[in-house]
Amino acid sequence: MPTLNPLSTASVAVNAARTLTRELEQRILTPAVEAVAGDGRKQRWEHHKQARRTELTEGTVEAIRALGPNAGMDEIAAHVGVSKTVLYRYFTDKNDLAAAVTVTYMESTLLPLLTDVLTDDLADYDLVRTVIGVYVDTVSADPNVYVFTTGRSAGSNSAAYTERIFTGAVRSTIEQRLGVRGAQIDGAKTWATAIVGAIIRAVDGWLVTRDQPTTQLVDELTMLVWSALVGIVARNGDPVAFAADPLPMPPLPGDAP
Repeated sequence: MPTLNPLSTASVAVNAARTLTRELEQRILTPAVEAVAGDGRKQRWEHHKQARRTELTEGTVEAIRALGPNAGMDEIAAHVGVSKTVLYRYFTDKNDLAAAVTVTYMESTLLPLLTDVLTDDLADYDLVRTVIGVYVDTVSADPNVYVFTTGRSAGSNSAAYTERIFTGAVRSTIEQRLGVRGAQIDGAKTWATAIVGAIIRAVDGWLVTRDQPTTQLVDELTMLVWSALVGIVARNGDPVAFAADPLPMPPLPGDAP
C-alpha cells in the first residue's frame, strides 16, 4: 500500500472525535439548569454547581485509581473527602458520575494522545499500529479508570458512547484514505465499527487475564486490522468485486504450486 501523507485525514478524524465528545457531554451528563435572564443568583449557583461537579469528578478519577472500578459511592465519597449526600447533590446516581468521569478521561487522556498520533506524518501501516498501540498502552497504564468509564462495572451507557467516539474517528480516516485512492467508501461505517469493536473486545479480554505482553497484543491486533484494510483496498472498497474475486488463501506447506 503506497505511503500517504495523513495530515488532511488527521484533521477530519480529530474533528470527528471532538464533535462526538461534545455529543457525549450533552447526552449522558446531567443537563445544566438554564439560567433565567437577569437572575444573578441562579447564574452564580449554576457556575458553582458546574465547578463543584468538575472538582468532584476529578476526585473520583483519583478514587477509582486507588480503590478499583467496583468502588461504591460510599467509598468514593470517603476517598474524595465528602459525604455520599454531597455526591448525590451534584450527580443523580453512580451512572451519572461514571458519565462525568468518562468525559474527563476522554478529554484529558485518550483524545489528546490520539490527536498527537493522527497528526503525526506516519505511513499507513505505522499509523494503524501506532493508534492501536496508544489505545492498548493507555488502557494498560490506567485499567481501573478505563473499566469504570467504559461502563463495564458502572453499568452505564458510557461504553456505547466511548465506542462511538473512536468509531467516528476511524471511519473518517478510512473514508479519507480510500477517497484519495478513488475507492468506494460506502462500507466505511461497517468497517470502522468492526475494527473498533474488535480492538475493544480484545483489550477487555486481555484485562481479565493479562496473559501476554502488551507488545504481543498490539502485534496481533495490528495483523488483524492491517490484513483487513489491505483486502478492502485490494478490491477498491467494492464488496461485490471482493465477493466475485476474494483474495486467495496461501497454499499449505508442501502443496504443489
